This record gives sequence, C-alpha cells and structure tokens, in this order.
Amino acid sequence: MRTSNEPGGPDTATRRGGRAAPLSWTVVISWLLVITAVLAVTGVVLRRETGLAPFLVFLPTLISGRGTVRQTAVASVWATLVIAGSLIRSPLDSVADNVSVILFAVALNGLSVAQSAQRVRHEGEIIRLRSAAAALQRQILRPFPLTTDELIVHGLYEPLEEDSLVGGDIYEVVATPYGSRVFIADVQGKGLPAIGTAFAVLNSFRQAALAERTLTAVVDALENTVLRHNSFAAQAGGAERFVTALVLGIGSETKVQAIDCGHVPPVLLDREQPGRVPLGEASLPLGLASLAPGPRAVTWFDFPYGTTLLLCTDGVTEARDPSGAFFPLDERAAAWSDLPPGDIAPTVHRELQEHTRGRLADDTALLALRRRSLHPPAEDG
Repeated sequence: MRTSNEPGGPDTATRRGGRAAPLSWTVVISWLLVITAVLAVTGVVLRRETGLAPFLVFLPTLISGRGTVRQTAVASVWATLVIAGSLIRSPLDSVADNVSVILFAVALNGLSVAQSAQRVRHEGEIIRLRSAAAALQRQILRPFPLTTDELIVHGLYEPLEEDSLVGGDIYEVVATPYGSRVFIADVQGKGLPAIGTAFAVLNSFRQAALAERTLTAVVDALENTVLRHNSFAAQAGGAERFVTALVLGIGSETKVQAIDCGHVPPVLLDREQPGRVPLGEASLPLGLASLAPGPRAVTWFDFPYGTTLLLCTDGVTEARDPSGAFFPLDERAAAWSDLPPGDIAPTVHRELQEHTRGRLADDTALLALRRRSLHPPAEDG
C-alpha cells in the first residue's frame, strides 16, 4: 500500500486484481493422489477399475484453469501413466479399445497443457497492460504531500488495476493568485478511454485554476473540456463520458468556496462536530450541464483552523463488506479527528481494506487538507 508521501509502490497487479491466486504444488499433488486413490478404491469395490480410470483424464483440465503450465503437464503425465497402467493390469476387450483410450487421454491432456499455456500468456498480457496504464496514471498525478501557501495536503491514490480496467480518479491542488484551488474527480467508466478523459480534465483544471478569476469560470472551463473530449470521442466511435467533480477555493479566511458537480461531499474532521459538509443539492456532473435547469452555484462553508478536510472518491463511500453494508464513513470520521494529517489517508485505506476483507471494488483517492498556518489571521479592530 502506498503511504501519504510515496508516489509509487510495489506493483499491486501481482497481488490483487482480477486474477485468482495460482494453485500450490501441495494442492496439485494432493488432488492427484486423492482422486487417483478414490477412483482406484471405487473401481475395486465396483469391479470396474479399468472403466473408472479414464476419468482421471479430466483432472489436468481442471488444473489448467488455475495451475501453471508445469503443474498441468505433471498432472497430464500422471493421468496418462495411471490410465496406461490400469489398462495393462486390466485390459479392455480389444487392443483397439486400449489404444483408443490412451490416445484420447494423450490428446485431451495435451489440450489441457496448451490451454494452461494460453491462459498464462493472456494473464501476462493483462498484467503488463494494467501495470502500464496505472504507471502512466501515477506519472500524471503528483505525489503527496502537495503544498500551497494556505494548505498542506496529504493523501493516497490506490488504483484497483483489475484486468486492464484502471479507473479515472484524479486530483490536483494548485496555488493561484486567488488562493488555493483543490480538485478531485472521478470519470465515468474504466480503462484507457476513461484515463484519456481524466488527463484532459486534469490538464484543463491546471490551466483554468491559474487563468480564471472565479471558481465558476474554472468549472465552466472543465465543462467545455469534457464536451470537446466527448465530441472527439463520438467522431472516433467511442463512448461519451461524464465526470463527477468537486472544486474548492481556499484562501486565508476560514470560509471556503465549493462547487459540487455530483461528487462525494467533503468530510470535516473536527473533534466537536465531525461529519459531511452540507453543500446542498449537488449540480450535475461535468459534461451534463445542458440538462440542468440553471448554472452551477457556489456554496460556502466553514473550514476552521485546526481541523482537517477529507476529500474522497466513491471508492470509499461505496465500498462494501461481504454482507453488502457500505463503509460507515460518517461514523468513522470522529475517530480520525485526532490523527496527524499524514496518517489519515493510510488509516482510512487500512480500515477500508478491513471492511471489505481486502476486496476493494473501485479505485480509491483520498485527500486530507490541513491549513498551513498555525494561527488564524487576526481580526480587524
């Protein structure tokens, strides 16, 4: 797992994702011995030893779905030898029948080995593709901590990397002449097309955050970027996408501007009153503004000194335990209020892993915002 100040980490493609854990040699050998013994005993009892032995030919086929090529080959050789031995001990009525059974076993076992080799090659291609996509995504997203004059931002980004379907979670913090501007978003869908949309929106935010005086103008620029990207995707035969996003404007005052485009609202980690920040009714995601009855509105909320503001994607709020219960973000927030800012994101991620029993179903992006100044600005008068 990546901590709050690590830009990378071990390749998670080899330890989680869409591929099941391979079989161990202990399991393979146990299957061979136990199933062979069961068939042998059953054959003796039913006096049909030769008739039951050919059922071993299906064991390599089962192993090929999870085992290595070598394990499948060993199982194939074992099954062929056992079948041949049973036919030598108790041959069938004719030589042709004996030969046909052995040839059938050799042919089917050979197909099992070929199937295992093809599966291993396919899984290797998937691992390389998803690792390359995730590595590219991490190169675009800056490592934590991120700092401005007003903020120090710790966090964590953990892509799911399931098959090639890396998601489109993005974030950014930009120091501007108008204060710090914070952005977190989640592109609809997964895979390389979603990453392409994510990169376009991220670059648009980096430019608009510096160029535009108002937060509304920044969001308008993001909306136009999504529309242009969708238009290009439609011409190329791709799918149009929308983007949920939360954009904040934070200055030296405790009041913060926010525009919520269908995203998860922030959580204020305050000892006295932790919980979701009330932003009112969210506006439509980026790319869908034409469906809204009016323009997106700016909401103001209080971000006191000495508190931490937690931003996340729906990989946190929609994480489920084996029974289907969602992660209790609001209930857990009170316990995180006393943590150092750098420890919040790793703690949340660890509790997510515990809640889901290590089976996270979506990308996870977390930002923990803390004001840099130890003292609030002095009031006039």
